[in-house]
Amino acid sequence: MGLLDEDRLFPLDGRARDVARDLYAGICDLPIVSPHGHTDPRWFAEDQPFPDPAQLFVTPDHYVFRMLASQGVALTDLGVPRMDGGPTATDGRAIWRLFASHYHLFAGTPSRLWLDHSFQHVFGIDRRLSAETADWYYDHIADCLARPEFRPRALFKRFNIEVIATTEAATDDLRWHRMIRESGWDGRVVTAYRPDGAVDPEMAGFADNVALLGQQTGFDTATWGGYLDAHRARRAFFQDHGATSSDHGHASARTEDLPQADAAALFQKALRGACTPDEADAFRGQMLTEMARMSLEDGLVLQIHPGARRNHSDPVMALHGRDKGFDIPGRTDYVAALRPLLNAVGMRPDLTVILFTLDETAYSRELAPLAGVYPCLRLGPPWWFHDSPEGMRRFREMTTETAGFFNTVGFNDDTRAFCSIPARHDVARRVDCGFLATLVATGRLHTDEAPALAHELTYGLAKKAYKL
Repeated sequence: MGLLDEDRLFPLDGRARDVARDLYAGICDLPIVSPHGHTDPRWFAEDQPFPDPAQLFVTPDHYVFRMLASQGVALTDLGVPRMDGGPTATDGRAIWRLFASHYHLFAGTPSRLWLDHSFQHVFGIDRRLSAETADWYYDHIADCLARPEFRPRALFKRFNIEVIATTEAATDDLRWHRMIRESGWDGRVVTAYRPDGAVDPEMAGFADNVALLGQQTGFDTATWGGYLDAHRARRAFFQDHGATSSDHGHASARTEDLPQADAAALFQKALRGACTPDEADAFRGQMLTEMARMSLEDGLVLQIHPGARRNHSDPVMALHGRDKGFDIPGRTDYVAALRPLLNAVGMRPDLTVILFTLDETAYSRELAPLAGVYPCLRLGPPWWFHDSPEGMRRFREMTTETAGFFNTVGFNDDTRAFCSIPARHDVARRVDCGFLATLVATGRLHTDEAPALAHELTYGLAKKAYKL
């Protein structure tokens, strides 16, 4: 008996469930298009075995260790590195046992679905993880990881991934992408331009990153014009390594369209570290509009990921650094925040701006109405805290009536956990088929329309939106 119910996430209603099954059968084997995520390109460049089960599933996955932290498990006991280089657990088996003894905490969560899917479909496991089965799991997975068919490139092919996008900082040298290309391997791994470190005055090292942009491009980034030209040059460098999108993870969705003299003066304050919090937010907002204009020049899709209140715990930030599970969603305005950008370029159908949110209250009130009228806007799928079955259903229910399906961009997994990619896409495919089946069963969609829509939501919309 497997870990997963074959009808998971389908509607309970008999007719709708039958329709969902048929729709899913038609799209379940389509290739995976993963247009935005955070897997490590080094995996595919070097194609080395993953170290051990704990390093694959526990230590790097903030979805996993934040839940354990909530129950009092120390991050150091899970092998999460310390900023000061101090002691942290290194025994993979001990970390795994600790994880397994707390596995019951994940009941009912999307993480449980993703993990069980990986255990069953990637490693062929049919028994539940617990303290009692921890060592068996560890030995079985470790044995698999030692085999050639479990190396990154082999799993890439086995997962039926057509293309995957990683995300690199604007100053990254892209050595791993270059190594992949020069290796002759036919797996398609592309990068995405993430300039936050060189556009956010409140990030540590901002001025140093701006100076490095100048060194890398030969432009004088101490001037506003040279700074913008350096971004253009780096974007072109990323495009040479397969990039079709840029990605911007700002605290808010604020945009600005300041006179260039005012923008230049604000940039000088940012370089000096003299911006107030409001001025820093204004500069980030100005740069979103500048990046949108650059996208009209070079064709990169612009993704905006706002609303994360990052590194909420000062003690955890001090001990372990950024991105350790203590990012929390916050209220986010889009209507007023995006107006300067939309007044500048919003009616351009040759521009694609993909909006994400961690504030679900904005779906029907702001995001769907905006994407339902501005030619440049598309809605990204449920993200981060909401890439769950319930989050996906809420997204469809709250946006379809105003934005339709074709102002959305399919699904992206946005993950660092490689083995969860097929699991996450399977969840999205099942939920979308269930939603379409409910529309059919309630007379809002013709039966013969649903298969083509299922194909678009699974495959076509992502390829088109991200130009893949």
